[in-house]
Order: sequence, then structure tokens, then C-alpha cells
Amino acid sequence: MYGPGHQLERSGNSWAEEHGCSMACQGSVASAQPHVSIRERPPLHMPWQDTMRRVVRQSKFRHVFGQAVKNDQCYDDIRVSRVTWDSSFCAVNPRFVAIIIEASGGGAFLVLPLHKTGRIDKSYPTVCGHTGPVLDIDWCPHNDQVIASGSEDCTVMVWQIPENGLTLSLTEPVVILEGHSKRVGIVAWHPTARNVLLSAGCDNAIIIWNVGTGEALINLDDMHSDMIYNVSWNRNGSLICTASKDKKVRVIDPRKQEIVAEKEKAHEGARPMRAIFLADGNVFTTGFSRMSERQLALWNPKNMQEPIALHEMDTSNGVLLPFYDPDTSIIYLCGKGDSSIRYFEITDESPYVHYLNTFSSKEPQRGMGYMPKRGLDVNKCEIARFFKLHERKCEPIIMTVPRKSDLFQDDLYPDTAGPEAALEAEEWFEGKNADPILISLKHGYIPGKNRDLKVVKKNILDSKPTANKKCDLINVPKKTTDMASVQNEAKLDEILKEIKSIKDTICNQDERISKLEQQMAKIAA
Repeated sequence: MYGPGHQLERSGNSWAEEHGCSMACQGSVASAQPHVSIRERPPLHMPWQDTMRRVVRQSKFRHVFGQAVKNDQCYDDIRVSRVTWDSSFCAVNPRFVAIIIEASGGGAFLVLPLHKTGRIDKSYPTVCGHTGPVLDIDWCPHNDQVIASGSEDCTVMVWQIPENGLTLSLTEPVVILEGHSKRVGIVAWHPTARNVLLSAGCDNAIIIWNVGTGEALINLDDMHSDMIYNVSWNRNGSLICTASKDKKVRVIDPRKQEIVAEKEKAHEGARPMRAIFLADGNVFTTGFSRMSERQLALWNPKNMQEPIALHEMDTSNGVLLPFYDPDTSIIYLCGKGDSSIRYFEITDESPYVHYLNTFSSKEPQRGMGYMPKRGLDVNKCEIARFFKLHERKCEPIIMTVPRKSDLFQDDLYPDTAGPEAALEAEEWFEGKNADPILISLKHGYIPGKNRDLKVVKKNILDSKPTANKKCDLINVPKKTTDMASVQNEAKLDEILKEIKSIKDTICNQDERISKLEQQMAKIAA
């Protein structure tokens, strides 16, 4: 709509003041605004300042303020991982917070129930099955007790956490996924299909797994010529976008195994980029300019010649990790090593990316966890919750929209993605797509009972794993796939029956042992 030829610059407090946002109206945070330049041509009939004032003034999120919780609600004495990898080191869901920690002789991460605040004992059980440092973790969106981890030992492991948390250290994963030849730095669950997991490694390959069978069904090993910095699914999981060390942002259809859109030098700087999908299908990126200024940009995958908007922020070295809320269209940017969280609202009006505010604190952040919407307190108008990692602790930060009414705020909480999967893994691999199944948060979210993750491995002699070759599942006739699915279900029933039978036998034996022990006790007495 507007060309990139016009450039305006504002910095410091004057930026806020000139656009109708005095420091007093910027929420509870008294910090200088970031240096921002916006490449955007204003409409001829309206001055650019008036446009900004009108858009920002009408936003219901311009008074959002962040607040760190009290010390007794933090998680203390945690040795946060020191590995030099730009991941968030933390993953959160409505039940648990998981944090990658320093561990001798391998890799480990803590899994704490949300209520387990205070000092964490050094002997607290960990998840410690990897032989190398853990680089990334991700909770399954469809099961709050299942978490995946990627490690320097070249494997991906999927873990089932007990309902009430760990009482003993967990060393046996539900399934080990082996297919990468170098360390695995990224794991990301499919947003709508059950048991579909993506992993990306330093071998420049992306593998998509069916966790239910432990198989690698899609291997994208020839699309990236250099290290992959991050991978993001779109809203319905039909596409992925990636940012790479070769300075390219790619939009990929994983099932057709083809690049749909590509932008060279999305950000010209040499430092790491990030790219994420927004709910409307656009791509949001963070990176660095040639002069090492941090940038954020918005792109339309249908035409990636020029960005929709490009903002330059500051000259810090920290990689900007973007966290996106599709319900409110707010993006939170957390820089590694920064002591602030900046947030922006994305709209379809120029200049498209609107600066809202900055939450500042004294301590720099080592990593950051982001709570899904269903884990927030709707009675307090909480629209985001972060779990900020310090060197020795994890500190929750709550983002709130101030409202006088105690009633449920429909405009802040539209229906959001729930924990129910819209598709099974086999349906997605066959080519089906589905949007997330939405739930209302009007009466708050009550976690339901999760079913255990079951892995049915196929006989390795019947078919070799396809981790190192192209997936030809797309070309398999539907009948064959259906028959295989029916056979799998039959096998699964058999196994479940056998497990039940063994469990019954064990219960009977336990009762018998107990009776015999009672008899022995009587004789001894």
C-alpha cells in the first residue's frame, strides 16, 4: 500500500511525546522509549503524527503494565544452563514450568509444578536422560504432561511427566527420536495435529516425526545451506517459516517439501535472526542491520521483495526472542541479556507495528518462558505471563490491562486455542489441515485429565526407518494408509490388553505378598 521510500526517525522521550503518549500515560514503567525509525509512507491527506496518535490512542493495550511477583513466588536456587545457544531455556504450561539447568555428565532440565515456589532443593529430581547438554525444550500443546527435548547428543527425547510432578529423577523417555547427525537445537510441536513434532539440528536438516510410532516421516535436509536459527509453524500447521545463518527467511510447505517464499538478506547483519508466523499469515522477523542495530520487520509471504514495515530499535548485542499472542495481536520482544521486555501491537493500519510500552527491571534475563493463554488469571485481566530466568532463579512477570470492572472482559479474552488436537498425526501427514479447536476462558481454564502418550513402534524388519531419505508418504494410496492404521489400532488394543493383564497379575501378587507378610508378623510376634 505504501512504498519504502519515506523514512522518519524519533528517539528518546520526544518520540512518545510527539505521538500523544507522554511518559505518564505509558503505564507504570518510567523508562526511555527505544530509538525507532519507521520506513513507511504516510497518507497524503493526514500527517504521519496524527496517524500514530489516532492509532495508539485508540488501542486498549497502551496501558498494559508489567509487574514482577514477590520474592516468595519466585523459584530460587536454580543453576540455569550456561550453554551458548540462543534458545529460551524455559517452557511453561498451565501445570508446570520446565527450566534447562547445568548438569554434570550429561544434560538435564527441571520440571516444577507451578505452585512449587521458593527455594528449590539441590537434590530435587530432574529429567536427565540425555548424554549431552539440553539445548531446547517444548511442552506438547495437546498434553500438559508431555515435553520434548533436543540435545547436543544429536537426539530428541519425548518425556511423560507424572500428574503431580517428579518424585524421582526421570531417566527413561517415552521415545528416543534418532535421525540428526549433529546437535539438535530446536524442537517444536505441531499446533493442531496430535503427536507431530518438528526438530532442527546443526546438520541444517529439519525432521518431522510421528511421535506415536517413533518414525521420521519427513526430512527436509537440502533446503538450508547454513545453520537454522529458528522454526515456526503457522496457525493451522500447514506451513513453517525458518530463519537461517545464510540471512534468508524461508516459508516452506513441509509435506510438499518445497519452498513457497524466500527473502535473501531479510536483515543484513551477521548476528542471529528470528522469524515467526502471525495469525493472519504474515511473517514477523527480528534481526540486525549492517550497522549492528537491532531491527524488527513485518513481511507478506506472497510478496517478500520489500517489508510491510521495518523498525530499527537500538544497538544492543542480545538476540531478540519474539513471543506472540494471536488473540490480541501483541508481540513481546525479550532480548537475551537485556533487562527489559518491549511490546508492540500488530494491526492492519499504517504503520502496522505499533510500539506500546517497555517493562524494565534491574537484572538481565538469561532466558524466558511464555505461558499459553489458558494458563492466565482472567479475573485479574492478565494478558501475558513470562517466566524470566536469572543466573540463579526464575521470576514470573505478569502483564495486566487495568480495568475497573470485576466482570469477565470479552474483548481481552476472545476464544483461544484449547488443549484438544484438531487432527491425528496420520490425517496431517495425508494432507489434511485444521485450525486450532478454540475454548472460552469465561469461567477460567480447568486442566482436564491427560491421556498417557503411547508409542507403537513398527517392526524394524518390516520397514526401515525413513529418517535419512525423502518421505514418499504423500504418494501412498489412501487405502494402504487406512489399512495400516486399522492394523496399528488392532496391535495397540492387543498391547493394551496384555498390559492390563500383567497389571492385574501384579496387583494379585501384591495382595498375596501382603497377606504372607501379615502371617509372618503374627508368627514372629
